Amino acid sequence: MASSGAATTVEQGGDASISALHSDIITSHILTRLDGPTLASAACASSQLHAFSTEQTLWKDICASTWPSVSDERVEGIISTFPSGHRSFFSDSFPLLDHSFSSSCNPSRLAPASELISAVDIFYKGELVFSKVQETETETGWFLCSPFRIDLLEQKETVPTPIRHIGDTTESLKHLEENLTLSWIVIDLAQKRAANLSSRKPVSVTRHWLTGEVQLRFATIMPGDRRGEFVQCGMVVTCKGSDGGELHVREVSMQVEAMEGNHLNGKESLVILQGAIEGGKRKREIEEGSEGKARFGEFLEMKRERKERSQRRERALDMICIATGVTLFMAFWSFVLFR
Repeated sequence: MASSGAATTVEQGGDASISALHSDIITSHILTRLDGPTLASAACASSQLHAFSTEQTLWKDICASTWPSVSDERVEGIISTFPSGHRSFFSDSFPLLDHSFSSSCNPSRLAPASELISAVDIFYKGELVFSKVQETETETGWFLCSPFRIDLLEQKETVPTPIRHIGDTTESLKHLEENLTLSWIVIDLAQKRAANLSSRKPVSVTRHWLTGEVQLRFATIMPGDRRGEFVQCGMVVTCKGSDGGELHVREVSMQVEAMEGNHLNGKESLVILQGAIEGGKRKREIEEGSEGKARFGEFLEMKRERKERSQRRERALDMICIATGVTLFMAFWSFVLFR
């Protein structure tokens, strides 16, 4: 005669229910093996799993394994103030920003951010090669008026990596494009929100013809502060070769570029970034790079078209000025000759 709950369930004609398992087995041996998206899906399966999956320790461990930079003591303290702690942070940061979103909030109504926190991780073939947390003050006059730029490395600082030159130039650049990924999470302390501003995979990889340095560009295209305007939130990772053949990371930086090609200042960039963090839609699927490259290409095409229109207007204006000058000159000499 069966005496266990699981056996009773089977005898009743059904498969053993997960409710027959002890809660410790579920929380300690099943849920801890899941990644973030799978755990979020499991939470929708039953009220019992939903209750178990809200455990903060689970989400804290998932965040730390996904982005080692968030294990920083200060970042953990900030995340603990989010509405649902690490679960809210993961929900904000794991999906990438949708390129087609139109911010649903009015940035002018948001509380001004006194500081932005950048949590940055670079992976090569899934292995961490660089991790750093950077704090950026946003209230100084220098930040508000100067071109917005976040640099994670000093001018002469480099970080060694296990990446080696592979084959010829085309082959090595393709290899880096496929195997190097970047996560750049920006945390808005005022709103207790975060967003991953990276395209995860590079949208372009180029080698400098003179220095041989390799520049990988990651970018998210987002709405500007005017209707129909777009800006590029671009992140650059620059690597250079060493005597041992490995690539060293020399630069990790972020800037915000307008369609005219100019870099926005801190005040303008802060408004756009806060709007994207607070009101931007998130993708629910991991982007594999092709869509990001396509959107980046569209942005470059819009820049090219705008530049051509501007040049045509300038040429037309030049012709008008020349024609006006010639007309005035001829009128002046006619006046002098027939006076």
